[in-house]
Amino acid sequence: MAERTQQQARSGETRIWRFDIILCEGFVLTEFSALVEVLRIANRVLAQPPFVWTLRSAAGGQVGCRAGLRADTEPLPKRADADFAFFLGNSDPDHPGLADARAISSYTSRGAKVYLLAEAAARYIRDQGGGGGRLTTHWENSTLLRERLGLSDASHALASEDGQLVTCAGMNATLDVVLALVGRLTSAAAQVAVSDILLHERVRDLGSLQPFAGVRPTVTGDRDLDHCIRVMQDNIEEPVPISDLVAQLDISTRSLERKFRSYLGTTPNGFYREMRLSRANNLLLNTSMSVREIGFACGFPNGFSTLYRQVFGITPLTLRKRRRPSSATGSKNEGAAE
Repeated sequence: MAERTQQQARSGETRIWRFDIILCEGFVLTEFSALVEVLRIANRVLAQPPFVWTLRSAAGGQVGCRAGLRADTEPLPKRADADFAFFLGNSDPDHPGLADARAISSYTSRGAKVYLLAEAAARYIRDQGGGGGRLTTHWENSTLLRERLGLSDASHALASEDGQLVTCAGMNATLDVVLALVGRLTSAAAQVAVSDILLHERVRDLGSLQPFAGVRPTVTGDRDLDHCIRVMQDNIEEPVPISDLVAQLDISTRSLERKFRSYLGTTPNGFYREMRLSRANNLLLNTSMSVREIGFACGFPNGFSTLYRQVFGITPLTLRKRRRPSSATGSKNEGAAE
């Protein structure tokens, strides 16, 4: 790779950066589109297109996403020559095709930079026995790692770089990750041009905290509100009374209520309850924890099922019974259609 770079520099050629995009069945179309479209548009705006990519999978052939589209892939190479390898997630952190250690090593051993997105990162963190706070995955996967395996030290940043390995939240954060890489490999001007074409107003710093449960705690523009939301996020199982929150913030209850109304259209108590119920939904559909255990884990030691039914019009147990067979049937139908 270094030899090729020196040859190109001597001849005045544009450096060609090679990407391998590794898919497994059920890959996330959002991540795939963000990656490929940024590279494609960058090639369009630059005088000499610098990016080429190859779609790969463990065995090659067609690989499908959950949205029903299929992609033709080549097998993983015996001798990797890509500069970058992106392993995409697939909505199932238990999928055996995610983040294979040998495949990762085949790239890193030859100097390639490896990016693990969402579930691929979660699988790697699980296999490593934790991240030591230096590895990142999507916040939903962090919840599952904590509840299933007691691994609670994953970073909540959009992405974390650890030598040749970059672990990422995935989903729409993929756009920020790839735009940042384009800026690093080409120029800030090219990055801005691609971002503008995508109508992506601001490329987030990779150290930014992930949005959580439908809100964006790092970009409300209000320091007190951001702080309050972070405290709430950190205290799901044992909720902090609002009186304690305002004492920490050194503001009045009325002031905090105005901030929540102005920025989020709700009350502090309503927001906190919705956040905890969102966590409960995640555990309900993705773990084998009992309804009672989920209630305790989300700060509802009493009356969880009654509250859940009041809010959603269905009991937690009924939802679990409905959704799990539905998911299984959906997967079967997709397979039959293929």
